[in-house]
Amino acid sequence: MSGKIHDIAIIGGGVNGCGIARDAAGRGLSVILAEMNDLASGTSSASTKLIHGGLRYLEHYEFRLVREALREREVLLRAAPHIIAPMRFVLPHHPGLRPAWLIRLGLFLYDHLGGRELLPGSRALDLTRDEAGGPLKPAFARGFEYSDCTVDDARLVVLAAMDAHERGADIRVRTRMTKAHCAGGLWHVTLEDAFSGRRETIRARALVNASGPWAGETARHSQCASGPKGHVRLVKGSHIVVPRLYDHDRAYILQNADKRIVFTIPYLDKYTLIGTTDVDVPGKPGPVEASDEEIAYLCEAVDAYFEKPVVPHDVVWSFAGIRPLYDDGSASAQAVTRDYVLDLQVDEAGKAPMLTVFGGKLTGFRELAEDVLHKLAGHFPAMGGDWTRNAPLPGGDFAPEGFADLLADFRARHPSIAEDTARRICHAYGTRAADIFSGMDEDAGEDFGAGLTEREAAYLVESEWARTANDILWRRSKLGLEMPPEGAGKLRAWLAARGLGKPSNAQSRG
Repeated sequence: MSGKIHDIAIIGGGVNGCGIARDAAGRGLSVILAEMNDLASGTSSASTKLIHGGLRYLEHYEFRLVREALREREVLLRAAPHIIAPMRFVLPHHPGLRPAWLIRLGLFLYDHLGGRELLPGSRALDLTRDEAGGPLKPAFARGFEYSDCTVDDARLVVLAAMDAHERGADIRVRTRMTKAHCAGGLWHVTLEDAFSGRRETIRARALVNASGPWAGETARHSQCASGPKGHVRLVKGSHIVVPRLYDHDRAYILQNADKRIVFTIPYLDKYTLIGTTDVDVPGKPGPVEASDEEIAYLCEAVDAYFEKPVVPHDVVWSFAGIRPLYDDGSASAQAVTRDYVLDLQVDEAGKAPMLTVFGGKLTGFRELAEDVLHKLAGHFPAMGGDWTRNAPLPGGDFAPEGFADLLADFRARHPSIAEDTARRICHAYGTRAADIFSGMDEDAGEDFGAGLTEREAAYLVESEWARTANDILWRRSKLGLEMPPEGAGKLRAWLAARGLGKPSNAQSRG
């Protein structure tokens, strides 16, 4: 057993867990975070890649949720302008669905609820004249346009973990909690390393259950507090990626007859991301994938609007994740609240708190973390105050409009790096790119392909907790879409030579 007593032990390395670790460490608390697989290996890397207010939530009267998300949208854009970017969304008007006046009212609220400063407001479009009408069927003659942001979701999680680590947090990946119990007002948490099989029991004054879809499982392995009062409703969301459907740089939000909406979003220059679905998942969480039915549904949703048909054969990549929503008793998955609920339980002496996080969205992770620390404040009266609102994430210390200058400076320093690779690097690492790749022109090491070199892979292993090829190719980057099989094989061999790769007793989550 470790002699150190941590203030907070966090179970779960998704966006909520890493955001809580970051906030807590910045307040001077001692933090340890355990993730049974890779950071963002579950729900947090299977999103629609949006930082948004949630326009459709207005129909469910979730005005507070939308207002807070719209406010956070610009906070996060300032904090991480390298991985978050503004985007305009086109909403073609479908005469048989929502009336135009209702859409205009919703967009008016969307423009004004959150104190918008950086992003332009909504406007009406004549789709017979605007280039956004070009890919659409002639029946769609009018539409609307509004602003939201796109994000590299998995990198958002990694950056939060990096900031937490740099402020003193102990971040452990491929580390599973096997049990936890209370004694003497402390949590005793047993952790197992997936690579070595070594077990260690650590002690903490508080336990935060941020394990997302696994929140119920984690609670059942925790013996002390009475357990959370709420329940998780597991809802699968699937996405597909196809070759780019159109040339302009705007996204579409498409209304369907079933009252759901589907996005088509320009993705990584060459592709279009299409999603998402809402399908209830019975039983325990586990690996999920986009079903044939979901893929067909998404293709049909696009076909209803676009001249060029999209068929399942066009799909170059599909992915799915389980959203751990708070079970509010809604009849349909799409109507379940996307708001979060924090459940705090303590032992009989009023000590050893366990806080369970239900729900949450990428956009609200910073505010959720702040609320968690407010909930725990009575147990840590000496901790610091709120600080994350104006704090950049690693690499994000430049103005949102300054990316072109950042890229130009990096290219001047590294003229041998191809332009598309330089752009990817600057988007991934921001202002830290120059230091990470210093001297790379002389010594980049092995070239795995698709712009990935040994220098970058070594950095991801040493500084970003990458342990497997999938960690590097599908979460720290999306180079898996471009990497030839022989390159991926070389990367796996390189990792294996360093004692890394897929651990034999890891949980299957990607």
